[in-house]
Amino acid sequence: MSTPTTAPSEMAFFSMLVRAGSFSAAARELDVTTAAVSKRMSQLEARLGARLLHRTTRRIGLTPEGEMYLANARRILAEIDDMERMITNAVSAPKGLLRVNATLGFGRSHIAPLVSGFVRRYPEVEVQLQLTVNPPMLVDDAYDVCIRFGEPPDARVIARHIASNRRLICGAPAYLEQRGTPRVPSDLEQHNCIGIRQGEEGYGIWHLKSGQRTQTVKVRGTLSTNDGEIAVNWALEGHGLLMRAEWDIAKYLQSGRLRQVLPNWLTPAADIYAVFPYEVQTAARVRAFVDFVAEAFSASTPEGQAVAPWSWNR
Repeated sequence: MSTPTTAPSEMAFFSMLVRAGSFSAAARELDVTTAAVSKRMSQLEARLGARLLHRTTRRIGLTPEGEMYLANARRILAEIDDMERMITNAVSAPKGLLRVNATLGFGRSHIAPLVSGFVRRYPEVEVQLQLTVNPPMLVDDAYDVCIRFGEPPDARVIARHIASNRRLICGAPAYLEQRGTPRVPSDLEQHNCIGIRQGEEGYGIWHLKSGQRTQTVKVRGTLSTNDGEIAVNWALEGHGLLMRAEWDIAKYLQSGRLRQVLPNWLTPAADIYAVFPYEVQTAARVRAFVDFVAEAFSASTPEGQAVAPWSWNR
């Protein structure tokens, strides 16, 4: 024989009935007949196999079993209420631990300052920022939000497009004056090109496209690193040409410390995405952080590179 069970709705009914003090008063509160209240109470007692109430014509009284049931029902209902309130608050108010991953140079230059502003706005969120050379495995439970270049080829995560981001080839004016400015992609083979060993892309292979024309160039150089910031500094010091994401070198192009070369040739895009598992998409801390990052990048996105609208209801 299975153990009888009682739904929270029955506990709430019994608690309300005792508070009302009579079947007729409970019927008025529930907007049903007194007979309906009596029937529901009888069904509850039959399911439990115990009498919970002493019935009189004007009022009701609790049996010892009824007192036990009422005390535990009110405790359970209070715990359910507390649990639902906690879940509601977790969804509506950003709080708790948020694990963020980003690449080394980009994370240091762009994401770390945003984390600082985010925790000022949401002081109840604790952020752990981890910077790695490569993005973590998408199936690992190692992060809540990963800011990465390129859309991940994995349907098990959500990828929100944050900002457009071109890769540009550039060099310091001093280097270009000494070695000359490349006019066509094949000229790159005669230049000292700074290598960046990151991600799964082929090292030393630069892909370029102009209209329907595509060209792949094997570049060489005396310097290479897995840190993009170091590579940018070497380019600034005149050591060679560099292919780097526009977000990392825009300020140097604007100041003239670096000059773009081969501007009519496009290199592979490195658009910025916020990636997060489906399981955390309803968490307020995740939504707030992704929206915060998207808002910050939107304010800095170059003209003509608008980001597509985003809806969390997907």
